[in-house]
This record gives sequence, C-alpha cells and structure tokens, in this order.
Amino acid sequence: MAPAPGAGQPFRLSMLIHDRHYRALLIQALVFILVMSVAAWLVNNTVQNLARMGKTFDFGFLTNRSGYDIPFSLIPYDSNSTHLRAAMVGLLNTLLVSALGCLFATILGVFAGVLRLSRNWLVARLMTVYVEIFRNVPLLLWILVILALFTEVMPAPRDYRVAEDGTAGAEMILFGTIAPTNRYTAVPAIVAEHDPGPVSVLGLQIDAMVVAFALALLTAWMIHRWLRAWAQERQDSTGRRPTTLWISVLLYLLPILGLMQLFGIHLVAPELRGFNFAGGMNLDNGFVVLLLALSLYTGAFIAEIVRAGILAVSRGQTEAAAALGLRPRPIMALVVLPQALRVIIPPLISQFLNLTKNSSLAIAVGYPDLRATLGGTTLNQTGREMESMILMMGIYLAISLIVSAIMNLYNSRVRLKER
Repeated sequence: MAPAPGAGQPFRLSMLIHDRHYRALLIQALVFILVMSVAAWLVNNTVQNLARMGKTFDFGFLTNRSGYDIPFSLIPYDSNSTHLRAAMVGLLNTLLVSALGCLFATILGVFAGVLRLSRNWLVARLMTVYVEIFRNVPLLLWILVILALFTEVMPAPRDYRVAEDGTAGAEMILFGTIAPTNRYTAVPAIVAEHDPGPVSVLGLQIDAMVVAFALALLTAWMIHRWLRAWAQERQDSTGRRPTTLWISVLLYLLPILGLMQLFGIHLVAPELRGFNFAGGMNLDNGFVVLLLALSLYTGAFIAEIVRAGILAVSRGQTEAAAALGLRPRPIMALVVLPQALRVIIPPLISQFLNLTKNSSLAIAVGYPDLRATLGGTTLNQTGREMESMILMMGIYLAISLIVSAIMNLYNSRVRLKER
C-alpha cells in the first residue's frame, strides 16, 4: 500500500498548498469556518432584530394555556391544555394522515402500475388516464375539487332515512357500513366491552389494550423470525423448505383473536338515529378529503415508479418463468415484482416524504394538523413566529429523516446482494 502524501515528512506551511492531503484538509476547514460564520451572523442578526422589536427568543410559551379547541384529536385535549399539548395533537394528526396516505397510495400505485402494463387495451388506457390526470394537476386543486364534491354532492345525514311513502333514501356504501355525508363520514367503530383502562409504561399512560396487542404482535414476530431461520436451515441442509405459511398466519391471527375475545372487541356499524348517525364513528370530512387527495395524487406517481421497475426486469426472466409453466399472476408476484423492488424502493422513499410534507395542505380543508395548530393558531396567539417556525421545521425534518432511515433499511434488505 502506498504511503499517504506527506507521510514521514516534517510539516511545512507550503504543504497546505502543494500537498494534496493537507490541501484537502485546509479547504474543508475553510468551508466549515465559512458556513459557521454565516450561521452565526444569521443567528446574531435575528436576535438583534427580535430585541429591537421587544421580543426574546424563548420557548416558554409552550407551557402556557392554549385557549382554543381542536375538533379532531387522538389524545385527550381541551382549551385548558398547553400549547405543547396542542402541538402534540397536531403532530399525531399529521402522522395519522401521512401513515394512512402512504399505505393507501402504495396499494393504489402498485395496482395501477401493474394494470398499466395489462394486455387489455381498455384497462391499460384507463390506468393511463388516471395517472396522467392526477400527475399533471396540482395537489391543492385536487383537495379543493374533492372537498367541493363532499360539500355539494354528498347527501345530508337525514337523506339516508326512508321516506314516509316508502321511498328509499341514499344508500350506504361498502356493504352498508360507510355513509359519506356533506357534514361528516360515518364509519364503523371498534368497541371494547371490557376496557381495562390505562397502564403506566415508562411514565406514560397508555391504554392496556394497546400494550397487550403490541406485546402479542412482538411475540408473534419473534417466533416468526425464528421459524423462518429454522426453515432456511432445513432448506440449506436437505434441499427442501418446510411449509411455514399457515403456521406464520396462525402466529399472528390467534393472539389477535384471543385478545379480541378477552376484551370483547367488535365492530359497531353506524346507524341513523334521528337526524344523525350514531353507534359508529363520524370522521371529519376534512380528514377524509385530505386522505383521498393525498392517496390518489401520490398513487399516480407511485404507479409510474412501479411500471418503470417492472419494465427494468429483463424480459428473459418472464419468459423463463413461463417456460416452467407458471401463470401470469404467479410470474408477476414471485418473479417480476421481487426483482423490481430494487428499482422501485429508492424513488418510493421520495414519494413517501413528499406525501408527508404535502399533508401540510390540510389547512385548506380545516384539518387540524401540525401546520394548523403550532404553525397557525398557536403562532397567532403567542406572536412567537420564529420559535414556532423553527419547531415546525425541526419536526418535519425529524419525520423525514426517520421515514428515510426506515425505508433505506428496508431497501438494504431487498436489494440484490453483490460480491
């Protein structure tokens, strides 16, 4: 191995220019000093301007009483809660719509991407129309269009009532379990007859049912990992892989069914009582509109990513699988898609990040996300613009880095192993 430049020689100032190693270190040090100097100037300039306006840089406002209500909250909250609690409510609402949006957009994108390559001309053209329309119209416009459909087209809750003359009213969708209205969307609710109440976990009060289900799933996952390792070991030693699919399904299914029976968990469908639906859960239309718009819009981009990934797989792979007697569906599921993942996953990460950041458009439909709480009402009430914006930027940055890290970890597991 060749010695490093300047190795074994006494250091001289001329080496900072003529020696490649020391010159690189000098350039990096100068760039670092320059960046830190600019950052220090920006911070000092900001502090001086705030002081000139009679303001200080302080996050103490987070412990003050918020004084405003939030209509949609996953955790207990009222107007007497702190601004920090309001920010947590907005953050959880952002994470909820982002997680569900990523899930639905992925399902829709994979479905549309595969159908775009269908040999059926009509199906392929319909998927092309969907992709091209949603990709080339701004997301905000789709949010407003879907909001207008819910506001102007959807029936009122009372319209689901059967008229006195026997005329049937509006019909619920999805086997009579969901009722979209112009005020809210009634969906089935999960009800537990035996709720054990909250338990303390690391100082946090968490519902005991959530803890029980989490422990059951974690135990099932650990046994499933051990089962896969055992099956792989048997395959390596005997050449035959034991069938573990049904055992894996039961590992996850039996604990869930057992806990549902223990806590008396069941679904309660919404029913029209008087002029409103009761028994189920009435979702705010702002949440439903935002979720639909994010899923449909991002699903169109994911469809193109999936199509590109499938086309990147050599045609010889498909022909070889067909020569072995596999049908088109098993070929797509077992041969093409697993190889296409190495092309699909990297751009898919960007779409997940875009969807998460695009959820800040929730303010257009009145959905109380992080932008509406911390960056909206809290900012206006406290006058802490700088602090609120810095917190929002930090939170969105943290969410993006976490999503990127998780997806990159998954990408490292599915990519082709190279020598």
